[in-house]
Amino acid sequence: MSSTATSSAERASLTTRAAVASIAMAVTLILLKSWAAYRTDSTAMLGSLADSGLDLVASLVVLLGVRIAAQPADYDHRFGHGKAEALASLVQVILITISAIFIGFRAVLRLLAGARTADAELGIAVSVIAMVLTAALIAYQRHVVRRTGSLAIGTDRLHYSSDLMLNGSVIVALILDQYAHVTGADAIFGLLIALWLLWGAWKASSHALDQLMDREWPDDLRERFLKAAKEYPELSGMHDLRTRSSGIHYFAQFHVWVPAEWTVRQAHDRLDAVEEQLQERFPGTEILIHVDPEGQTDRETLLPQELTERAT
Repeated sequence: MSSTATSSAERASLTTRAAVASIAMAVTLILLKSWAAYRTDSTAMLGSLADSGLDLVASLVVLLGVRIAAQPADYDHRFGHGKAEALASLVQVILITISAIFIGFRAVLRLLAGARTADAELGIAVSVIAMVLTAALIAYQRHVVRRTGSLAIGTDRLHYSSDLMLNGSVIVALILDQYAHVTGADAIFGLLIALWLLWGAWKASSHALDQLMDREWPDDLRERFLKAAKEYPELSGMHDLRTRSSGIHYFAQFHVWVPAEWTVRQAHDRLDAVEEQLQERFPGTEILIHVDPEGQTDRETLLPQELTERAT
């Protein structure tokens, strides 16, 4: 969860700028790597080019996702459009997987054929330039993710982070193939790159599915929220906390026991004040409090293990 970004407009602006920067980066790298792949006939470089091509498509999907996710709640989407980011992330995962399969297939063919590369100097120079540009983009994306908690930008950053290793692998492959005369080095590194991309896609998919399946907040965030809630006497009877996230939006709902002598107006006013203070401490979080008479438990809302804990 972001601790510094304080408004939906600011988060939308940051994520949009990060997505546009990613698109500009992908276009630049496609042009450079197309030239290098043609001149070197390197499988590793071709794999890097294919990855950049899919980076462009993925970044366009990210831009669309963050723009939709930034839209406010409407009549048909009362909880907002935040899950558009998770969907954009899953599209990225599919594209990364396709890229990895293509690179792996190409690498196996060249390994069997014993093909060699040419003009290694050009491929190395282009890869070094790509690494410098990619590192700059990752630093900016890390800043945006820290400010917004955006899943789509986070997945895009993960992909570009793998690009650093990918471009480094291209350099090593070209050196081994061209200067050390290690037969098949280029193809083997291309295959390793494909496996690395598949691993990255697997990790990214788990985060997106967590949001789509309304997984509870991470333990550290949940504990921070509970620790903050304990500071308010009005929440001493807090129970049945349920949390989820949707893009850059977070949701927390729980029940609170209130004294029997409180009127509806008293409970409403006092808990509303607590909600406002918690929302200031946890920006982007929508908090819903359900009031229960002291000692009452809605058993149908509890999990089996929670019912067991109450019984003991």
